[in-house]
Amino acid sequence: MPRFKLLIEYAGTRYSGWQIQKNARTVQGEIDRAVREVAKRREFELYGSGRTDAGVHALAQVAHLELYTTLQPESLRRKLNDELPADIHIRAIEPAPHRFHARHDAISRCYLYQISRRRTAFGKPLVWWIREPLAIDAMRAAARAFIGMKDFRAFTDDEPEEKSTRVLVESIEIAESGALILIRVRGSHFLWKMVRRMVGVLAAVGRQELDPTDAGRLLSNQHEAAKPAALAAPAAGLFLEAVLYKGDDAPGPMTPVINIGA
Repeated sequence: MPRFKLLIEYAGTRYSGWQIQKNARTVQGEIDRAVREVAKRREFELYGSGRTDAGVHALAQVAHLELYTTLQPESLRRKLNDELPADIHIRAIEPAPHRFHARHDAISRCYLYQISRRRTAFGKPLVWWIREPLAIDAMRAAARAFIGMKDFRAFTDDEPEEKSTRVLVESIEIAESGALILIRVRGSHFLWKMVRRMVGVLAAVGRQELDPTDAGRLLSNQHEAAKPAALAAPAAGLFLEAVLYKGDDAPGPMTPVINIGA
């Protein structure tokens, strides 16, 4: 059966995350419905590179679709987009090797988080507005504690007995763009709620509620898991920016998803 690689963007505001769930509207569920409508088939496999949580967005989610169809990839893409709601868009479809797996073959993932330093009438679903001044240099100093292969047990609700909580965080970049602060986290993979809790801790450092050295302390002290959970950033500002496979180039300079000016 032919296999395709899909590149997908979506605004996650109206959805309970990527993965299909009973009694909940999800991005995967909407694409699954569109495939059934276009292909008139029930036997196919649709698998994403990873879950995104409720309210989280994607600039470049990757999925593989195993489907018997006589449609050419571009024609399939157009027909699927015609069936999808306006806040989900398939950017590209291309043939993929039969063994290609969107999740297992991924070697790195990048998330982008947008913090706004001013109230915005247009960008509320896409940013976290923080009223207080943020000390960027202190946030950068705190971020260094997360780099490397670390145990992020205190930064997730995943059960360590069921799944390893060790994650390789390759880099964290923090930049300013007008009224926005952009944070990019790149790693091998990410645990449930991990990036939002990391950003929340960095924001608390920026507000001078925590010292930069506290980031490392929270990471190493599993008994303080309640603090990262309480500080977790809202889903609105988080985007799955890129999923990288062997031979892919790393993303270029960070650019805001919405430019709200100074």
